Amino acid sequence: MSQQDSISMQHGASAIITHRVSEAQQAAYEQWLEEIGPACRASQGALDWHLIRPIAGYSDTYSVIIRYDSEHNLQQWMASPDRQQLIAKIEHILSAKDSYQIKSGLDFLFVPEAAKALVPVRWKQFLMTWSAIFPLVSLVSLGMIPLMDKVGFPQIYLLHTLVITGVVVMLMVYVVMPRYAKLMRNWLHR
Repeated sequence: MSQQDSISMQHGASAIITHRVSEAQQAAYEQWLEEIGPACRASQGALDWHLIRPIAGYSDTYSVIIRYDSEHNLQQWMASPDRQQLIAKIEHILSAKDSYQIKSGLDFLFVPEAAKALVPVRWKQFLMTWSAIFPLVSLVSLGMIPLMDKVGFPQIYLLHTLVITGVVVMLMVYVVMPRYAKLMRNWLHR
């Protein structure tokens, strides 16, 4: 096993899969998700599955983020005959071809999609992530807890934590890190 394979095994890997589906075909796609979701989660090394649905009137893109214990197991699922058969079932309703990118760890937050650049060193990723998460967690907590209390959301610590971390991760992945990484790219890749 090479050193790169060993590092990949230690840090896991993620795939971001995007499917564009017209509004008229979204019910069929949702039904198909109920077939591929369990198959993916049951595959060797699967750790996590997150689905981000399109926002009506704004987007027609479904994003699925899957995490595996190793890049090898993730690649094995992506190339598996089971996945290929399932993708073939919905190709006719997709507005664009099945598309995905595979990254190890949280690297997908730091490297532009089309980049052929090297991934930044881990300590810089750590500092950037920490410097973005600390203010986000602080601000989101300050705003969300009173709001959840006001609307009568159950005052259960774990439930509050679940909602707050969900909002923080969404903001990190879609709003903060793409812009922050672009702003800090000179330092990050130096």
